[in-house]
Amino acid sequence: MVLQIKNMKSNHCIVVVKNELERHGLDYKSVSLGEIEITNILSEEELLSLTAALDAAGLELMIDKNSRIIESIKHAIHLLIYDMDNSTRPNFSIFIAQKVNFNYTYLSTLFSKTTGITIEKYIIKLRVQRVKEMLHCKTNSLADIAFALQYSSIAHLSNQFKKITGLTPLIFRQLNNL
Repeated sequence: MVLQIKNMKSNHCIVVVKNELERHGLDYKSVSLGEIEITNILSEEELLSLTAALDAAGLELMIDKNSRIIESIKHAIHLLIYDMDNSTRPNFSIFIAQKVNFNYTYLSTLFSKTTGITIEKYIIKLRVQRVKEMLHCKTNSLADIAFALQYSSIAHLSNQFKKITGLTPLIFRQLNNL
């Protein structure tokens, strides 16, 4: 039985989930970002207990089908932006459709209706967040960051960054490295 978990963003979350599973005496095959593979089918009582424990830890067990799909889309986007090296990054829409196993048009419509933001805007928002993180390292040039995140140019990166933050990347770096 595979369960989706919302808000799993780091290895620390994996440790928290494993601890909760063990505390509840639940056998599992694997725990990864956004997903648990449970050995057995959970009773309603076990499911409610696990849901409450994960909620207390700031995580949300995804029971609704659409919520699971949305979380799978977000997880795929996170993989593209944070976990893949630049040489293997495919087209966003193709990658998301393959990862989630649905037609991209369907996923895009569902995502927009459910979250109130398009997949494209969500990707831009997450990429800008990643740019902010990379700007904290003084050794990363804007050219390196643009290349790593597959921006077509430094100007494209700067324009998107300024639209989201109101600052240019260089001013952001100066303000945060004081």
